[in-house]
Amino acid sequence: MAAAGGLYASSCIPYICECPRSRIYELAEPKPVYCESSPTLVWGNQETIWTLSAGAMTARPSSRVLYLSKPKKDFSKYQHRPLIGGRIVLTKFGYPSERLLRLAEPKKYLPAFLEKRSRESPEWPVSLAAQNYNPSKRILELARPKGLHPDFKPPREVPTQVSRLATSAKASARVQKLAEPLVKELACCTRHNQPGFVISMASMPSTKAVASPRTIELAKPKQLPSKFKPPRDPEWRVTEAAKRAVATPRILELAQPTSRPRTGLSALNSDAFRVKQAALKAICSERLNELAQPVRR
Repeated sequence: MAAAGGLYASSCIPYICECPRSRIYELAEPKPVYCESSPTLVWGNQETIWTLSAGAMTARPSSRVLYLSKPKKDFSKYQHRPLIGGRIVLTKFGYPSERLLRLAEPKKYLPAFLEKRSRESPEWPVSLAAQNYNPSKRILELARPKGLHPDFKPPREVPTQVSRLATSAKASARVQKLAEPLVKELACCTRHNQPGFVISMASMPSTKAVASPRTIELAKPKQLPSKFKPPRDPEWRVTEAAKRAVATPRILELAQPTSRPRTGLSALNSDAFRVKQAALKAICSERLNELAQPVRR
């Protein structure tokens, strides 16, 4: 494609813009700060980057601005997701079923645990000596409850309270239909989704076939070896001979931990990246200069 000035440029070779070095230095300078009096901006706070003018502070918003400044209502707390698995959607909401009430009961203690417990209840009588004990200043200091953070804010109240009529309302047939989960059919194997489809049909002779002794023998599951021993309990009693055993020098040698080289700043070699004087005076060949050029894309 012809360009101005009689130069030709191919679409395969990218155009390389050669900027002067002064332009690069100019672009490398940081952006100047226009507002020196503004505080340091910290991510997450609600402070403005620059100070607001008096006109902005005394401006009166329009009705449209007030309407747009209202926060969006959160309806996720009051939505009822449909049940998965083809169950019927409940017509009443807010009343737990007998199954939920049974699952909500606390877990009962097992009789074996109650027998091994040292005392009958978690509360036990305090001795007279413990009641008349004079605690030290350190104990009184540790007994103080942890105070709240100065920036702590209590939970806000719910913006809207759901009425009892809304919790006991009955869903219409249209709402129940919209609450049903979406069932998607597999497009890759629609032939197998058809009702009454069987992947393979067994022939009549195969249903009446009689297995030979060899087939019955091959159908038997693999037996465990005669010397097989099941895994033992991870806890077992140590024998008296093992308690009196004396370790040999070889066992003590094998019991020593593996020594590894030091890591971290203590093992840092300060001369690892030092360049030799001969390498500083070396002259690269034309081939090395050619290989050192970056790949142009």
